[in-house]
Amino acid sequence: MARMNGKVAFITGAAGGIGRAICARYIQEGAQIAAVDLDANAVADTLREASAGERGLPLVCDITDPAGVKGAIARTTERFGRLDVLCNVAGGSSAADARVTDAPDEEFWRVIKLDLYGTFLCCKHGIPEIAKSGGGSVVNMASMVALMALPERDCYTAAKGGVASMTRSMAVEYAPDRIRVNAIAPGLVLTPRVEGLMDERAELRRLADQHLLGPCRPADIAEMAVYLGSNESRVVTGQVFSVDSGVTIS
Repeated sequence: MARMNGKVAFITGAAGGIGRAICARYIQEGAQIAAVDLDANAVADTLREASAGERGLPLVCDITDPAGVKGAIARTTERFGRLDVLCNVAGGSSAADARVTDAPDEEFWRVIKLDLYGTFLCCKHGIPEIAKSGGGSVVNMASMVALMALPERDCYTAAKGGVASMTRSMAVEYAPDRIRVNAIAPGLVLTPRVEGLMDERAELRRLADQHLLGPCRPADIAEMAVYLGSNESRVVTGQVFSVDSGVTIS
């Protein structure tokens, strides 16, 4: 039997490399999914590539907009009748990030709003629906920067450190509702965007060389997301899982 048969998942960042891979794997494992992102065409491409058919719902949503998130969750439950898994993938750093003394204030607030507040909002409106379904799983996306020092990324580090901490506290708070809350901390992931930057950014090439087994692929992160979304992880909660090719120990 498929590992996620009958489950309904809400996946943000569905147009990006990691989100797209998670959508594809969830469909392969029998889930119904709401694929959520800002780009309608890209979301449609994600569902088409995943051969989602009637098991996929494309949603355009800004995860930093409370009304938008609330509406997207409502559309998901209206379509599928329940919500079992929340995958908070949307986020990201930018070239404007830097050390504290150099980083622009606007970049700090941009990253905090997208990576941390966006995760907060999706949990705020998604968790009550998971509770109505009798429990389920929240899969947050942290980062290697939540677990190790990475120079020139202090805005992103703050946001992803916050996601890791919030993951642990929510795991305790929602355990009575049979809701598991975990996070994935990827290393350098060779998404199409990152691959396009490798030739022009020496620091990315140096970071790639620190990965003991080579850089990660989106599919590597998706496999962990399947485990955390399925019943295989039924007693796993409050954890931040490094899927990082050993970079945090190298």
